[in-house]
Amino acid sequence: MKSKFINRHTKENALQEFTAKFGERIQGVVSGFDRLVLRGSLRRLVYGKGMEEYLWQNNILFKDYLRHVQKVSQKVKKAAVAPFVEQKLPVLFLRSGKADKEQIAQKIAADRGISSGDVCALSSLEPSPTFEHYGVHMKARTRPCLVIYHYRIDPEWGWMNARIQTWFPFNIQVCLNGREWLARQMDREGLQYYRQDNCFPWLQDYSRAGQLLQDQLKTDWAERLQAIATRLAPRHEEIFEKYPTSYYWTCHQCEWATDVGWRSGELKRLEPLLIQHGMLSFSSADILRFLGRKIPACGQVPVRFAGELTSDWKHRQEGVRIKHRMNSNSLKGYGKAHTPVGDVFRVETTTNQVGDFRVYRPKQGGPEQELAWQKMRRGIADLHRRSEVSQNANDRYLNALSQLDDSTRLQELIDPLEQPAQWKGKRVRALHPFQGDDNLLLKAVNHGEFVINGLRNRDLQKLLYGQPAPSPQAARKRSAAVSRKLRLLRAHGVIQKVPKTHRYQVTPAGRLAILAVLAAQNASLAQLRIAA
Repeated sequence: MKSKFINRHTKENALQEFTAKFGERIQGVVSGFDRLVLRGSLRRLVYGKGMEEYLWQNNILFKDYLRHVQKVSQKVKKAAVAPFVEQKLPVLFLRSGKADKEQIAQKIAADRGISSGDVCALSSLEPSPTFEHYGVHMKARTRPCLVIYHYRIDPEWGWMNARIQTWFPFNIQVCLNGREWLARQMDREGLQYYRQDNCFPWLQDYSRAGQLLQDQLKTDWAERLQAIATRLAPRHEEIFEKYPTSYYWTCHQCEWATDVGWRSGELKRLEPLLIQHGMLSFSSADILRFLGRKIPACGQVPVRFAGELTSDWKHRQEGVRIKHRMNSNSLKGYGKAHTPVGDVFRVETTTNQVGDFRVYRPKQGGPEQELAWQKMRRGIADLHRRSEVSQNANDRYLNALSQLDDSTRLQELIDPLEQPAQWKGKRVRALHPFQGDDNLLLKAVNHGEFVINGLRNRDLQKLLYGQPAPSPQAARKRSAAVSRKLRLLRAHGVIQKVPKTHRYQVTPAGRLAILAVLAAQNASLAQLRIAA
């Protein structure tokens, strides 16, 4: 399964429609993990029955559970922060669980100049699953428990954090960032890049960067995560000496992102068009199709689908984001970076409700050779398939976005004309293309007889005034007025002077703008409604 996946996504034709549409405007494309949240749980302590068996094996009465867990918790806390105490690194208790731990840890790293290794240990009270003695049984409960976060700059994974709950059942959570991880990989290989936040507007070698992201899938997750668990809970074997249990690792959240790198300035115009196309053009059935669900021949949402489908867009600091949801899974697109060296448009699939997808594997506990399509599990064993499903969704979505009509919009032609301009250091007023004298002026310069030989001041006078001037003084006033109009059109780039003559030609951009104004004026309400 692993080798098949890697070969599938190193093919250049995965996004053939999208790359063919935008061609040289794209610098390159890379796909891989963005945010990963991995969790470890002791499977024998998932339910109250498991806690009862632990107490029986250790000869502890149920009524003494609280006293016992307090004693064990003190050992866990002390052992968890010991490496930070030894290194004289900050060990802080945060009174509010809502405090921005990431920001606090990054400030500590910056203030102390830490570029590798441990940064700090932060603790706070957070609602967590635990147990409570109730009658003659131990019952699972959610209560505020002390949790300890380890913040670290790992030599391979980069900036990361790991958290342990200091009360039974000692759940663990590990948060990684795939782009942070990629930066470390590129540093080791000497590949140059420009980084903004967790994306790369420019990469020296997009092909090699993509291979490094795919190589992340070869990680021995169980081994690496167990090493983190041992560091968080070094007294695990002692605590569970009479009731052996080990951590079962699951992927709680998986964000798989495809970053399209654009040449600088190319995305500024296209981004709002892509977002608008995604919001207005895709139906609920399309969302299901993007996420791998089969759609009947009628093209409607299957009758058997009982989930929730939504689409929305949101203004953020980085720009506008469009998001489609199928239950707790999502597919979103947004501009991620705009820099002098390049821009990034990101499409990202987040899989939280993995039961909506399928994996080709043996039945749980069944013969290994009997393979069938089963529901996907949260366990790290299905992480390869999870990334494949996400990549397929990103590919389908980007190829669907390639159907965008990115030809010039009326607004793009008109907006510059409706802004004041500069001519030889002086301010020139805005044009009003659809109103009064300015509209008549644009129609006049667009006359067919001026296409070859151009137009002169006297030619415009005939069209704008109709009758000859009644006196020489009126003729001079007309000539001066038309000269001002010609200057206005030149300042806005509608016309240009033919060298060494008194003639003017309409510029290509000016011709497009005039034709757009005339087309909009002559369009019927029905035609405008269809266009909208």
